[in-house]
Amino acid sequence: MKIVVLLKQTFDTEEKIVLTPSGVDERDAKFVINPYDEYALEEALRLREQHGGAVIVLTCGPERSQEALRTALAIGADEAIRLDSAALPDDSASVAAALAAVIGPLAPDLLLAGLFAVDSGAGSVALQIAQQLRLPHATSAVKVTIMTAGELSSLPADGLLSSPAAVNAERYALVERDVEGDTETVSIPLPALITAQQGLNEPRYPSLPGIMKAKRKPLRTVELEELTGSGVLAPESVSARTERTQLLPPPPRAAGKRLPGAPAEQAAALISLLREEAKLL
Repeated sequence: MKIVVLLKQTFDTEEKIVLTPSGVDERDAKFVINPYDEYALEEALRLREQHGGAVIVLTCGPERSQEALRTALAIGADEAIRLDSAALPDDSASVAAALAAVIGPLAPDLLLAGLFAVDSGAGSVALQIAQQLRLPHATSAVKVTIMTAGELSSLPADGLLSSPAAVNAERYALVERDVEGDTETVSIPLPALITAQQGLNEPRYPSLPGIMKAKRKPLRTVELEELTGSGVLAPESVSARTERTQLLPPPPRAAGKRLPGAPAEQAAALISLLREEAKLL
């Protein structure tokens, strides 16, 4: 199997960061692999151990994001690709279109990504890539099993949600999904995209031999001009559809209020405050 894992380098949410009107001040910020992408990488490595093949990690970011790729190579990925984000607008649709243009020629059997990025709280890029490449997808995976058509047909149909497109595929992904505190099991034909939820696995750490091997593994950079110049990517597909005009911190929290009286009086006072002061009713 050829597995492509989408990674994003994010700032460490456990560290103190400084916000400016243009975003996070990167000078003293510590950057790591997005935690949800770590689950995706670990699952890719486990699937490679079971089925053979190769794991390619791909990111879209500035030069500093190569550190995240080197870490992924040290953990066990076979190859890394960085799409330089310098010429790309900060727009999820543009990033997804450019990444899809890089992924297309690779013809992976499986795309894995984290459920969302912890720095922005957004998780739409991977799904937009699936749309661009016309791939079925399953989100919030807590268990992934690769099966042949024969193995899938031997499973009981009760409780299994199957994709109508999964008719003539040779291999399928049986995915157990987290759905608002419960789980559902779906089958989708490969190639496909799956996003990883917390609990899918326990990510491994880089080993000293892995760190040494990572220095010899291929890591290449793709410029946006290469994609548009070769005709793989239409220039208009990477024009920004959204724009961030301002970044503001949340307003300071007001002091709390203690409502006196009996419970009925407190309830009446609360309703009055919600209606007249907070304007919520």
